[in-house]
Amino acid sequence: MHTDHSHGGSTGGAPQGGWPAGPPGGYPVESDRFTRFVQRLHARTPRWVVPLAAVGCVAAGIGYTLLSDPTRSAPDALPTCLLKLTTGLDCPGCGGTRALWYVLHADLPAAARHHFLFVFALPFLAYLFIAWAGRQAFGWRLPELRVGPKLVGGFLAAWFAFSVIRNLPWPPFTALYV
Repeated sequence: MHTDHSHGGSTGGAPQGGWPAGPPGGYPVESDRFTRFVQRLHARTPRWVVPLAAVGCVAAGIGYTLLSDPTRSAPDALPTCLLKLTTGLDCPGCGGTRALWYVLHADLPAAARHHFLFVFALPFLAYLFIAWAGRQAFGWRLPELRVGPKLVGGFLAAWFAFSVIRNLPWPPFTALYV
């Protein structure tokens, strides 16, 4: 008697979303009680739950930003950046919360002053999120942004350069210090 232990009835194909249906080559999967529980939970969960949870996380971050008003807090107020606290240097993310606060209040010049790359990347990140969530929850097929390794590498290089330049101790770079 042969028991099919793969998910979806295939042995290693990609039936849905590009993920393999089971282990390659049809290897048997040992399933304990917890694994079976997670598999049942996954099978019964509506497809809109993960995007809704992600929206909840984004909303919590926005809510925290709006309630804390990072533009009026002291530089050493908690929570603080450990790198800035110990070295006095701005970390790659320093100013991001303040930039988000200014974006939420429609003050783009002030937001860009605190973290230009965050403000630049925000529309792209928002579109990528909406396209992903719409596809997951409703099956939407929005035009896909092609984000390849070269683009990601270029953005990370620009972010690194921005992080170094904003910590240089002479003008005009001192204007970038937050």
